[in-house]
Amino acid sequence: MSSAALRPPAVPLITVDPYLSVWSMADRLTDAPTKHWTSAVQPLVGAIRIDGTARRVIGRHGAEAMPQLDVAVHPTRTVYRFEELGVRLTLSFITPALPDDLVLLSWPVTYLEFGVESVDGDDHDVELFFQLPAQLSVDSGTQSVVAVRPAVDGLMVAGFGNADQRVLNRSGDDLRIDWGWAYLAFADGQFDRSVMVHGGAALDAFTAGEPLPASDSLEFPAPAGRKAPAAACTASLTVGRDRPQTRHLIVAYDDQFSIEYHQRKLRPYWRAQGLTAEQLLRRAAAEFASIKARCVAFDAEVEADLAAVGGPEYAAVASLAYRQCLAAHKLVQDHDGTLLYFSKENYSNGCIGTVDVTYPSAPMFLLFRPELLIAQLLPIMDYAASPRWRFRYAPHDLGTYPLANGQVYGGGEDTEDHQMPLEECGNMLILIGALGTLTGDWSLAERHPELLRTWADYLVEHGASPAEQLCTDDFAGPFADNVNLAAKAIVGIRCYADISAALGDPAAAADYRATAESMIKQWYADADLDDHTALAFGAQDTWSQKYNLVWDRLLGLDLVPRTVIERELAYYRTKINPYGLPLDNRESYTKFDWSLWTAALIDDADFRAIMINAAYRWLNETPSRIALTDVYHTDDGRVADVGGPFQARSVVGGAFVELLADPERRQKWNTRVSGAGGASGRD
Repeated sequence: MSSAALRPPAVPLITVDPYLSVWSMADRLTDAPTKHWTSAVQPLVGAIRIDGTARRVIGRHGAEAMPQLDVAVHPTRTVYRFEELGVRLTLSFITPALPDDLVLLSWPVTYLEFGVESVDGDDHDVELFFQLPAQLSVDSGTQSVVAVRPAVDGLMVAGFGNADQRVLNRSGDDLRIDWGWAYLAFADGQFDRSVMVHGGAALDAFTAGEPLPASDSLEFPAPAGRKAPAAACTASLTVGRDRPQTRHLIVAYDDQFSIEYHQRKLRPYWRAQGLTAEQLLRRAAAEFASIKARCVAFDAEVEADLAAVGGPEYAAVASLAYRQCLAAHKLVQDHDGTLLYFSKENYSNGCIGTVDVTYPSAPMFLLFRPELLIAQLLPIMDYAASPRWRFRYAPHDLGTYPLANGQVYGGGEDTEDHQMPLEECGNMLILIGALGTLTGDWSLAERHPELLRTWADYLVEHGASPAEQLCTDDFAGPFADNVNLAAKAIVGIRCYADISAALGDPAAAADYRATAESMIKQWYADADLDDHTALAFGAQDTWSQKYNLVWDRLLGLDLVPRTVIERELAYYRTKINPYGLPLDNRESYTKFDWSLWTAALIDDADFRAIMINAAYRWLNETPSRIALTDVYHTDDGRVADVGGPFQARSVVGGAFVELLADPERRQKWNTRVSGAGGASGRD
């Protein structure tokens, strides 16, 4: 087995984008209602009847729970197994987020497959039940929904949408979508019929062994919460010795328009390629077998690579991170065909396209689909090069999701209050340098070369001894002389040297390389506390994780001698708590992403295992049952109260840093997606 068994704090079920994102926040799928990543209840319901005896398998309502054997989270699939009354049920949630096919990756589709087999050798009559709640299509249960029955050849389709459709009508963090249409669909021969009713009418009938209501309810519009409209479906089958059966259905969401970008309403990528909702559902049904096979193969290969470089615990941790990272993004296409990929800063302020959220997630995209990293950075660069952005440093964000109309964080476009000048300049230069160095694609550098020079000069001028300001760990507050932030500035300057070389300016390359090398020597001298480096220059008895130096290894920058990092890691070993290494000496909390970056500072198998195993232990034991947070206490495993639970964020893509550091495997994945699966349309 490539991955170790894992009890996630929350289990991803339907994980497509920031709006279509449903999780089970319990050990067993029957212990609690399923929820949106914000913890708002969105109750999927599943049940099975075996020889007349009903059992529930999803949610808390209905019959007695069927015993759950286990659950496994893979990069594109979550698989539960249940067993009782001579029957084993394998329930798989399959989200085809495959990086080699951008159209498929953008599909707002998750399959549910029910695999049923006899484990006692006898024949069993089995009936399956699934119910999709109308809550998926509204922000609040007080909003009213209407029901729809699209006519799609060969499919049975039931759907819900807000009765008051206002596309892209608002932005915010703790919000669900309230426009577009949620669909439950299945092909002929998969399930028998579906019905749209209120309350628990369908489940009550199924549990009692009675047929579903004969027709859809006509009482619409109806409040999504109070009347609890839902679409339910059933299937009947017989299993016996050597005669297993499978059935599958489709959950999909057509938001019609996904992002507003500088006042332009943009279609989701799959729609921009010419698909309608009906065509999407037909293709999803027709291609299920091949898509499932691709997902199974992808999962197995990714998990094998992860286990090879970091062990089975690493494979389990990173597989969970994969689903969450992608589900915090939305892929769209601009009117000129340009590919754009926007993150949502989930439960930390709701910003869209945050640079210091893209930065930690970058290893996953650099590994599996660098084009998606370009699609995140390009709108930041274009915005920074426009007359609207009047500062010498890079922006923090593009707005509040899903409205990417200009920075809102700190002073926004107006003042320098609570900006992150060194942080964002360093992030942008490092990531553009990483794209070029690791993939050979210098297109972003060629787009706005004068902008990059401005940012590099800003780092040279201000990076050696940072003035009081925020860094990406803004929850810890601003402070001056941040040693790790200075390290980022120096790495950014060094990356700009490589950018200059790629742009055909060897003199500038030599100049900025020499500047970075001089600055890092002074950095080390000023930060040195005999057996480690300080949190802030001149601050005795302090320390912090120097995760920004991981790019020295990843990009072969030759800035910091290995002996310096070895000494740093030796000191870190003395500070590790049961659930990991604190971010610095001030608090017991840590950052999930930065801890794994620190584990990858050099190729030290023992230290890497300590850090990965601590993160794995935390995932299994944390009492905070929410979609994976990235800020938690290393002593008791609780989510840290730092202004938001920081759950379900894309930054966990940083977990792939160790796999990115493996040149052979990185090259394999990069080569596989080169020119594959959907052109960006960039000019």
